Amino acid sequence: MAATDYDLPKNQANFAALSPLSFLARSEAVHPNRIATIHGTRRITWAEAGQRCRRLASALTKRGIGKGDTVAAMLPNIPEMWEAHFGIPMAGAVLNALNIRLDAATIAFILQHGEAKILLTDREFSATIEAALAQIPEANRPLVIDVIDDLAPPGKTLGETDYETFLTSGDPDFPIELPADEWDAIALNYTSGTTGNPKGVVYHHRGAYLNATSNVLTWGMPPHPVYLWTLPMFHCNGWCFPWTMAAVAGTNVCLRRVEPQAVLGAITDHGVTHMCGAPIIANMLINVPDAQFPPLPRTVEFMTAGAPPPAAVIAGIEARGFHITHVYGLTEVYGPVTVCAWQEEWNDLPMAEQARIKARQGVRYHSLEGLMVADARNLQPMPKDGTTMGEVFMRGNPVMKGYLKNPKATAEAFEGGWFHTGDLGVWHADGYIELKDRSKDIIISGGENISTIEVEDVLYKHPAVLEAAVVGRPDTTWGETPCAFVTLKDGAQATAEDLIAFCRANMARFKVPKSVVFGPLPKTSTGKMQKYVLRERAAAL
Repeated sequence: MAATDYDLPKNQANFAALSPLSFLARSEAVHPNRIATIHGTRRITWAEAGQRCRRLASALTKRGIGKGDTVAAMLPNIPEMWEAHFGIPMAGAVLNALNIRLDAATIAFILQHGEAKILLTDREFSATIEAALAQIPEANRPLVIDVIDDLAPPGKTLGETDYETFLTSGDPDFPIELPADEWDAIALNYTSGTTGNPKGVVYHHRGAYLNATSNVLTWGMPPHPVYLWTLPMFHCNGWCFPWTMAAVAGTNVCLRRVEPQAVLGAITDHGVTHMCGAPIIANMLINVPDAQFPPLPRTVEFMTAGAPPPAAVIAGIEARGFHITHVYGLTEVYGPVTVCAWQEEWNDLPMAEQARIKARQGVRYHSLEGLMVADARNLQPMPKDGTTMGEVFMRGNPVMKGYLKNPKATAEAFEGGWFHTGDLGVWHADGYIELKDRSKDIIISGGENISTIEVEDVLYKHPAVLEAAVVGRPDTTWGETPCAFVTLKDGAQATAEDLIAFCRANMARFKVPKSVVFGPLPKTSTGKMQKYVLRERAAAL
């Protein structure tokens, strides 16, 4: 048989573009009466959710929104934010979910850089949005549509119309058409700009589809899970979980604010089965007083990522009735793309050792084709010895299209045919990777590399420590030395000398912090420590 006999063309019968829009079409058809969304007293079925998304797409189309146009959303975790993940791309447009904690100047930059044509905004953020719009030339300002949420605090309306009125202009039978090209953009997410302006990360339909389904496979999600929105939907599009929940026809339990009693109340009231969040969410729940912690109706699956979770935090949250799955990723790869896939033989290990293993970033998602720890200079893989440090590299479908209007940064990120994460780690003999630091966070003291993550892990084991972050402090003799910033638990006491002595008893002497600073720690809106702020503080000490 000649090889040319295999050269058969694609056609409508055997090929369709991969897009998470198909998940919505299936769930509303197969499970129309199941609850798709819960928000306060509101209950929205899958049939109703499908109609609302179709109305949004139709209304946008009638306003001239089409392929490649940007529609921004300044919304918390409410049904309208979830609907935007379907209705906007259904119109051929690109969703730009804005970080609700950004300042007006940054919001103004993003709206202009992304060329947003329409902005959906919640009343809670009216002051910020009004200030942002004032910084944009009138001719470039987006059409503003107010979302009126009954659970929102009082706030000014800024728009020409409100969301519900806007939906009434749309057709509930608007057809869901998949993109002609699965490489078409579906979402635009901006990285946090610690120096200079943030970069716009562009996602495509294919990557969103594949990472949404990989979430199901990686987590072993059953049909119809009940998912609590403790992770912001603006963060990497909620790690693709708005689309994942449509794939499994589950129930989205919305939460405007992530507060301990609100989280625990939602779990007990709605039978929550799954939730995601940074380690700070786990730490928050660990420190709820026993008298205020109700018995959970079942074990809750908790997927965590962001800053590598200290083993003590993993052990603590699992002791309270949660089961941790540790994943790792970045904005540029749609959220999580690696997982610490659990091996049965690890169940026989002591709990402390299980927690230590679970803190590793693990192996690639099904959707990721390549993952390695390598030398950043020549892309040569590092030995799998658990000690030789290199940069983490990735390749595959859940890697961004690139940075919007920034070809230089895009080329640098993809140099050599791999995505350069900027994260440093080691490769273990079993193929699991473990992060040691961001390349910019590693401390080099007297020629020795010190992992800030390792030092933080030890600090978290001290019974008085609530939160800890370690950065390098300039030193005339050693170049730099570890400086620890620590928040103590309510009512707990510990001195700098106490913590330094504790570290000295649990790690190599050259890694021990030379200084300790107490107080609240600066964080991003997704719970990551703002180490650049702490480096500035350390340099000023």
